[in-house]
Amino acid sequence: MMMQLPETPKQKNSLFNAMNRFIGAVNNMDQTIMVPSLLRDVPLDEDKEVASLKSDMDEGDMYSYYQLLKSIRTDIEWGVRCAAPGLDEGRTRSSSSVSTSSTASSSSSLSSEEEEEEDDEDLEKQFQFHLTGLQGVLSKLTQQANSLTKRYKQEIGIGGWGQ
Repeated sequence: MMMQLPETPKQKNSLFNAMNRFIGAVNNMDQTIMVPSLLRDVPLDEDKEVASLKSDMDEGDMYSYYQLLKSIRTDIEWGVRCAAPGLDEGRTRSSSSVSTSSTASSSSSLSSEEEEEEDDEDLEKQFQFHLTGLQGVLSKLTQQANSLTKRYKQEIGIGGWGQ
């Protein structure tokens, strides 16, 4: 089990701490849920906290979310095993067509030095955008893991008081 260090106010928003909070919540969920099969066929709709975090495309029961959260934890700890077939192709095609069209229109008016500076600024903006998004997703996933743990305790009749 990973030891968690106390966070300083400056570190509260770090990606590393967001990942640690998520992994800690999933580890707690995993240790608490002794019989995961009890989550099968328990609808998400009864748990307002978890239901509010799911997207329109998400369907399933509490067990599905339990498996999803564990899978995401594994991906964070060990890296993504493999991408879904066809997913990378579509992403590559759309990003290359966007970069080609933006390069074609800007190449006539910008020198190569200006283009490099623009690319560096663009990379920084992209990094900040994705970092903010990742931290937001990790925060929601942490809430899901905590809610699932709480709901399991309620389902089996423990720990429901004062929490």
